[in-house]
Amino acid sequence: MTKQRIFSGVQPSATPTIGNYIGAMKNFVALQDDYDCIYCIVDQHATTVPQDPVTLRMQTRSLAALYLAIGLDPEKSTIFIQSEVPAHSEASTIVRCNMGMGELERMTQYKDKSQKQQSVSVGLFTYPAVMVADIILYNTNVVPVGADQKQHLELTRDFVTRFNKRYGYGSSILTMPEPLIPKTGSRIMSLQTPSKKMSKSDANPKEYISMLDNAKTIRKKINSAITDSYGVVAYDPENKPGVSNLLTIFSAFTGESIDDIVKRFGGVGYGQFKRELADAIIAELEPIQERYNVLFASEELDKVPDEGTTRANQIAGETVRKMKRAVGLGR
Repeated sequence: MTKQRIFSGVQPSATPTIGNYIGAMKNFVALQDDYDCIYCIVDQHATTVPQDPVTLRMQTRSLAALYLAIGLDPEKSTIFIQSEVPAHSEASTIVRCNMGMGELERMTQYKDKSQKQQSVSVGLFTYPAVMVADIILYNTNVVPVGADQKQHLELTRDFVTRFNKRYGYGSSILTMPEPLIPKTGSRIMSLQTPSKKMSKSDANPKEYISMLDNAKTIRKKINSAITDSYGVVAYDPENKPGVSNLLTIFSAFTGESIDDIVKRFGGVGYGQFKRELADAIIAELEPIQERYNVLFASEELDKVPDEGTTRANQIAGETVRKMKRAVGLGR
């Protein structure tokens, strides 16, 4: 039986946070036994906002090392770098020419990101169109997405419907993707401002925990995480957003249910709760960091994306050829 195909990617704009890990990357590993998984380092997406070229290349290599360090297996998953597969640029041109301005203007992530920039590039505005191209190129059946990314997948589904209807003449040129949204942990909030999502691009490092933060830094950030004055460990996102966020993180790192964690820390206050939360995060991240440090300087880190790029080029190249024939490009 042929496995369904999954596509997903992470930007190498900065070191991923535990929010990226819980909401996406940890799930990547769990999925690779049951699906044909294609995981991309989306470096072209990163350039929609200003990047230092040397830093971007280093972060791309760093993310490749983290992919392997968390447990992605090149024998099970295809791992590659977006800019090394030309079909992404070709397909995104066709997508943009078959997409309306209004569709892009409605994207909430564009609105959020554009407010943080002194000047907004055309690339940032059309960024969702490139995401659509990423997904359709690999005949993707399922896309693991956080709740905040669901709008982008709906845009993809609308495009696939429109493209197939306009150019397919009764047949489906592009595959219709379905969302896969984790039941828990899909949206980890900031440690200091629990009303907003944890972000690796936040100017205040206390807002997030990086996957490469050392134990001392992790403890310090957890200790300073916003809670409240009640001293009661309880899950109530509306009235206790800070504590509820920490409970979600605790559950994600230990596998315990939030109800069991609440029972365990009932009446003991936030001090012990935070100490054991920091212990749980450190216990999981330290082995990953050790593997990462070995991989970052290894030849394997060049071999894996090379092999992944070969397969990605084969799949994406065939799809973009179909798209070009459909719209009338070439001879």
